[in-house]
Amino acid sequence: MPPSIRTASLALAVLLTASACAKSEEPQSAPAATSTAGKQVVQTPSGSAGPTCTLQQFGGTTFDLKTATVGFSQSEKEANPFRIAETKSIKDEAAKLGIADLKVTNAQSQFSKQITDVQQLIAQGVKLLVIAPLNSDGWEPVLQQAAAKKIPIITVDRKINAKPCGDYLTFIGSDFYEQGKRAADRMIDALSSKGKVAILLGAPGNNVTTERTNGFKDRIKEKAPDIQISFEQTGEFAREKGQQVTEQLIQSNPDINGIYAENDEMALGAVTALKGAGKEPGTIKIVSVDGTRSAVQGIADGWLHAVIESNPRFGPLAFETAQKFLDGQPIPDKVVISDRDYDTGNAKDSLGEAY
Repeated sequence: MPPSIRTASLALAVLLTASACAKSEEPQSAPAATSTAGKQVVQTPSGSAGPTCTLQQFGGTTFDLKTATVGFSQSEKEANPFRIAETKSIKDEAAKLGIADLKVTNAQSQFSKQITDVQQLIAQGVKLLVIAPLNSDGWEPVLQQAAAKKIPIITVDRKINAKPCGDYLTFIGSDFYEQGKRAADRMIDALSSKGKVAILLGAPGNNVTTERTNGFKDRIKEKAPDIQISFEQTGEFAREKGQQVTEQLIQSNPDINGIYAENDEMALGAVTALKGAGKEPGTIKIVSVDGTRSAVQGIADGWLHAVIESNPRFGPLAFETAQKFLDGQPIPDKVVISDRDYDTGNAKDSLGEAY
């Protein structure tokens, strides 16, 4: 190879390497699921499927999703991989189905803005609302306006405290209490049923935090009474806050053995704090909930013990549920999805399924 070509090739290789390194430091976009393992799967109901709702019961009229105005209200800043994947899934599925007029708003983690956002969507003539609620309470103004126009509301990932098949149509999401129990089982295994555990609580005011906390505590009490929950503080589902709280935790509870983080962002913040304190991977066992790619990588790297998935890819199931409703089929008052676990046995091989 002539020297000039060799030099050019070397320069190109250096440029590509630098570009790849720079890209790795940026927030990752949500990858598409590479197989059915990355898609949401509805739990098979056992016994009675529970209350259902039909278009006739709801009192609305059918319409064509493709030509209707559809609104999606996102609750939080999309610095969180869960929110990135959730919004992408809604947009991608709408495009796939040929829904021409999808209006997307983002409340930027401000509940008053989310209420205003949804009221504006109603004023713009939406026929269907898909809402990822920031809080579980305080939705009365929106619900009244939507009910007056018979607009079906599907809530995803968090519940609202209201009446299904009336105030709203249905909820689609995980069993958060069960997630807490499963996280406790992993912590019990990691600590051999003994030790001191801290909880990094999610943001207050929503059912996710409440149920993930109650499920974890109830399971610990039931199966491992020798595990002491010695510290609880909200990390607000945020990485920086999770780091700050863990830094305080290390100072006030230097003998802590485990950390239960109610989402992956707080867990990753905790990892940063532990690294800053000179801790070695695995000396404090961390169990979290979500299933982000960074957290699954954290398991492979030895910093996290296990992660309970909370699948954010709501697009296909949300629009499938809406279409069934418009076709006159009965819709359950809640559609609970199945979530997987990540641990040292499957983390490396499952990175492609994480978001």
